[in-house]
Amino acid sequence: MSVQGVNFAYRQLGPDDVPLILLNHLSAVLDNWDPRVVDGLAARRRVITYDNRGVGASGGSTPDTIEAMARDTVLFIRALGFDRVHLLGLSMGGFIAQVIAAGEPDLVRKLILAGTGPAGGPGIDGVTSVTVQDMLKATLRRKDPKHYLFFTQTEGGQRAARAFLARLRSARMTAARRSRPSFRAQLKAIKRWGRTAPQDLSRIQQPVLVANGESDRMVPTVNTINLAARLPRGELVPLYPDAGHGGIFQHHDKLVPRALAFLEP
Repeated sequence: MSVQGVNFAYRQLGPDDVPLILLNHLSAVLDNWDPRVVDGLAARRRVITYDNRGVGASGGSTPDTIEAMARDTVLFIRALGFDRVHLLGLSMGGFIAQVIAAGEPDLVRKLILAGTGPAGGPGIDGVTSVTVQDMLKATLRRKDPKHYLFFTQTEGGQRAARAFLARLRSARMTAARRSRPSFRAQLKAIKRWGRTAPQDLSRIQQPVLVANGESDRMVPTVNTINLAARLPRGELVPLYPDAGHGGIFQHHDKLVPRALAFLEP
């Protein structure tokens, strides 16, 4: 899909319906979505995953602000011919989803925000340090960084991490291409979001389902509670136990039916 001269990679699954656009986390490509989540949602809804500008198989250079990423996403959605969508934003994708919902109220029908928080939320500007530290730890221990970034260090959390990574390996359809400039640009955007003055969330009048694990280290879970409380039509899913930033992957069996019920007209 070409959007103003930039090719965007995307994948579409599910029946012909109001589409659910999945907005991804830091450094992620479209194949980083848990297939249990994507396939579960696509059983009843049209689901579209994509790589943002400069990420994965999409062309161009990655923006270094959340607002620019949001503009790219809106252009991508409109280029597909949609004038009404649902959004599911995970982590950084949740920041993007908030900007779109506030700025394009006629475009967005409902939102699901997972592992994310409002602008200026506590600890969000520390994502860079947490990410770098855990990536180094993972390298030294020859593990995938998601063992530390997305899951708790309990026996149950690490068992969930292994199961999640096995699902990604078995379902991966494309080679994940990441670049240092793209990663740095996204980290800069996240830090800016974390240091931005709190925004007026009353502008987001759409129904919003908010979810996270009870022990998120990347975007501290207090942000999830704060976000749900400040959104006029926010609904907080009970925090997933023994789960961190990847709570919706670890507890996909709870997230999928709740999300499908929420997205019903």
